Amino acid sequence: MSLHKQPELKEAVLNLPQKEKDKLLVRLVGKDKMLMKQLHFRLLEDQMDLEDRIERLKQQLVDLFAEGRHSVKNIPVYSNYKELQGLIRQASGMVNEHEKVTKDKYSEVDCRIYILQTAFQRFPRLFEKSAVHSAFKLQDYTRARIKATAAKFDKLHEDLQFDLQESMEEMTAFAMEHGLL
Repeated sequence: MSLHKQPELKEAVLNLPQKEKDKLLVRLVGKDKMLMKQLHFRLLEDQMDLEDRIERLKQQLVDLFAEGRHSVKNIPVYSNYKELQGLIRQASGMVNEHEKVTKDKYSEVDCRIYILQTAFQRFPRLFEKSAVHSAFKLQDYTRARIKATAAKFDKLHEDLQFDLQESMEEMTAFAMEHGLL
């Protein structure tokens, strides 16, 4: 149940003594891991910490795709389509968490482009036309990721777009060539 649907409870909470509100806040924050991460970032970290987070995320993505290279082969068979889709989903989840914590749009778009480009470069045959159902699912999922990434890219400031333009164009060219756009 949401607090904004119960205005009298919200008013009562706001009228509590400061010491009681502080105790409640600390207890509530401890129950939500994402909120704890967000508050830690906002209150205790600075620009250098953000840069460290971005580097760690990029290294995690590199490592994830390096490990995935062993389980996913560039051979168009059912298991490879499913494995690659799982790999892209896992990488996207890592970027989602990073964005929720930091609210950094540039690194989010940069990492999303990296995920797609890496999948395209390492597993190009899995994006060719196929009659296998899991290939359709992978391509539909990838189409949605491309569309979402392009929308986020378009919302960036033009100077930031300029920095990512070449990577975005390469990703889009591959997607067009393989019927993903």
